[in-house]
Amino acid sequence: MSEPLLSLQRIACRYDDDVVVDDVSFTLQAGQIACLLGPSGCGKTTTLRAIAGLEPLTAGSIHIAGREVSSAGNMVAPEKRGLGMVFQDHALFPHLSVGQNVGFALRNESREARRLRVAECLEMVRLAGMEARFPHELSGGQQQRVALARALAPRPPLILLDEPFASLDLDLRRQLNQELRDILLHEGITGVIVTHDQEEAFAIATHVGIMRAGRMIQWDSPYNIYHSPVTRFVAEFAGAGAFLEGTVLPGEHVATVAGELGSHRPLGYPPGSPVTVLLRPEDVVVDDDGPLQTSVVHRVFTGPNILYRLALENGEQLTCLTGSHENIPIGASMRVRIAAKHLVLFPPQQTPVQAD
Repeated sequence: MSEPLLSLQRIACRYDDDVVVDDVSFTLQAGQIACLLGPSGCGKTTTLRAIAGLEPLTAGSIHIAGREVSSAGNMVAPEKRGLGMVFQDHALFPHLSVGQNVGFALRNESREARRLRVAECLEMVRLAGMEARFPHELSGGQQQRVALARALAPRPPLILLDEPFASLDLDLRRQLNQELRDILLHEGITGVIVTHDQEEAFAIATHVGIMRAGRMIQWDSPYNIYHSPVTRFVAEFAGAGAFLEGTVLPGEHVATVAGELGSHRPLGYPPGSPVTVLLRPEDVVVDDDGPLQTSVVHRVFTGPNILYRLALENGEQLTCLTGSHENIPIGASMRVRIAAKHLVLFPPQQTPVQAD
């Protein structure tokens, strides 16, 4: 495999005595897109700022295209790292037109080359023909498109985005997420995006890093983050689900209050082990002839779907996702069956592990 375009090796950042990023490592090949995902204060924005050269390291190193740009006591200036940045607040120059904003980083190119590149970038972000407008004449979504076009204009190999669409409404955010992914993949630009939105991370990224308390808990594909979380924290942060207590049986089965559950993959625990089983909403299927009798204790209507929380007879709960035509009220009974194709297990009260 070729040398990674971006490499973080055991980096640490601190503010006075407070360690905000601790022993974080990951690599990205050219053209890959990473999302750093986690709760507020987990260190994801500080990690992004360290890559940008806006935060010094107290340990570890950062390399871009094989060049060391940060280590303890050494920091290449942000403008000399050859990267683009997009911020949540757009950071456009209000006194410059759209075309002048996009072309700001192209000041050393000829007027014609600058004009052609500005037009090309505005075409990419679907703002063709708006060169003469000013930022105050644009909607929030259009302003963020301009900020993206400006970051793309100098053709950086790496672009960093700090919750770029957080201030936009949900439908527009989803649209821009897909457009951003398409642009980065088409242009072959490596991207690192900070977000606290799991849906956004899964929609954009080729790789997701789940962070907590300054540490990288899991670095993996979006699919594995969701289906093979390495800790219960990751399982809970990366999607809805429920947990049942169980005991491992011979033959890759687990005894639970919902019956014996089987796995197509080795469980990794000897028979008799107490475990906690993760069941995602799609693992629970409404079935009028299903073996499990439940009652609806909570429901969230999302338009096309309804996410139900269901109580079993012993008080343990499941989650179930159905089409919104089901429309079962709180307090009603619902019969279900478990349709999990593999099981993710956690040892109770310990650091969770997955079945692989």
